[in-house]
Amino acid sequence: MITGNLTTLTLATLPHSLWSLLSRPEYSLAALQAYDDGRIQPPNESWFCHIGPAQTAPRATRHTEFHRQYLDIQVMLAGEEIIHFSCADARQQPAEERKPDLFILENPQLTQSIHLRAGDFVTFYPGEAHQALCAVDEPATVRKAVFKIPLALLNPEATI
Repeated sequence: MITGNLTTLTLATLPHSLWSLLSRPEYSLAALQAYDDGRIQPPNESWFCHIGPAQTAPRATRHTEFHRQYLDIQVMLAGEEIIHFSCADARQQPAEERKPDLFILENPQLTQSIHLRAGDFVTFYPGEAHQALCAVDEPATVRKAVFKIPLALLNPEATI
């Protein structure tokens, strides 16, 4: 997991492949905020990004997920949320695959949390369990960009 803010990207110590993506002018905070809701996938690219509103909710009502094939970069565009997460590898824990590469943990043990505000981002590598969209105080509508990066773009020799 790596966290940072799009306005101070050089401080985040991202791997080169992620830094080169997020440092493009078309993915600055202002540019992402100006995009219409929907999916972004440049021609001939295997990564994509979904931009749109989401509703935060009390922690007890939110599911905990992890992925095996994709890295998430979750960017807060407007509003705020808390994401609970674990530093342990979740890939060996009991989970249900509800959609392709979306595994929901049955009994998550999340010991860490991060509070995201506009411009903040967090990466979740395959196997890193995370419980996103937890309300800060009261449930609220937020707007996020979620980049989905195939693991192969980070390390072509990687296998899961």
